[in-house]
Amino acid sequence: MSDFFHRILEQPEGKTIEFKKDLSSPKSMMKALTAFANTAGGRLIIGVSDDRQILGVDDPLSQEERLCSMIADSIVPRLVPNIEMITIEDKTLLIAEVFLSGSRPHFLRSEGAETGVYVRLGSTNRQADRELIAELRRSVEGVSFDEMPMPELSVDDIDTKAIAQSVREKYAVGETELRTLKLLVPHQGRLVPSKGAVILFGRERSLSFPDVWVQCGRFTGTDKSDIFDHIEIYDHLPLAVDNIMLFLKKHAMRGADFSEVRRKDVWSIPLGILREAVINALVHADYSQRGGAHTDCFF
Repeated sequence: MSDFFHRILEQPEGKTIEFKKDLSSPKSMMKALTAFANTAGGRLIIGVSDDRQILGVDDPLSQEERLCSMIADSIVPRLVPNIEMITIEDKTLLIAEVFLSGSRPHFLRSEGAETGVYVRLGSTNRQADRELIAELRRSVEGVSFDEMPMPELSVDDIDTKAIAQSVREKYAVGETELRTLKLLVPHQGRLVPSKGAVILFGRERSLSFPDVWVQCGRFTGTDKSDIFDHIEIYDHLPLAVDNIMLFLKKHAMRGADFSEVRRKDVWSIPLGILREAVINALVHADYSQRGGAHTDCFF
């Protein structure tokens, strides 16, 4: 156990670890524990200085009781971390270990449910906004953002021809296929488009998701101060991939391979890998937060 914690002490503070020399900054510690519980779990180690010197804590039993009381009084819903006392170099450390909570989002009682929710970003504890709080709740309920219904819309607001084109079918996609793809979801006894359906194939997508678009740019030089070619793409996202690839191929380095019977183009970046990177960028963009969903492809 001692070797294990020595290895931990050699690590910098990060997403799942934070050090404190004592209990003199209770709010900072409560933010860290709340953020751990809301994000990916983590350990708060008390009795270690900023430069990783092992200081230990005085009267560890009393300090453990004080820490438990602070957590019980400060964090809502109730958080029950695993608290241990570890002796290293004849000095006692307090270790509060928190796991990803099934009751998230947790928040600081003193700040309230709307402003007291924190998440862990790197080695920092960041206040969650309304959209992120909603995403934390959805993650606990097992409901993804893209499967949520849009009851104000109907199937006529989805471009079914574009769906058929994207899956390379020659016939119109029917209700069964739309339900299977979760582009239509049940809501109060009827079928309505899901958010994912509108993001991917909405006829008037910009009315609901004005930030879902792609911009591509090509810079000259290395400091990104001069852009000489630029395009904005507002196509349905699956169909936008081809236009993005056309722009990237337009500016990519291309050579020729004459080793076979026919000439073969050789690209500076393998197109298959490049296409996969483009698709990943579109798939993993956060469309739940207004103002941050559009995708940039600059090089």
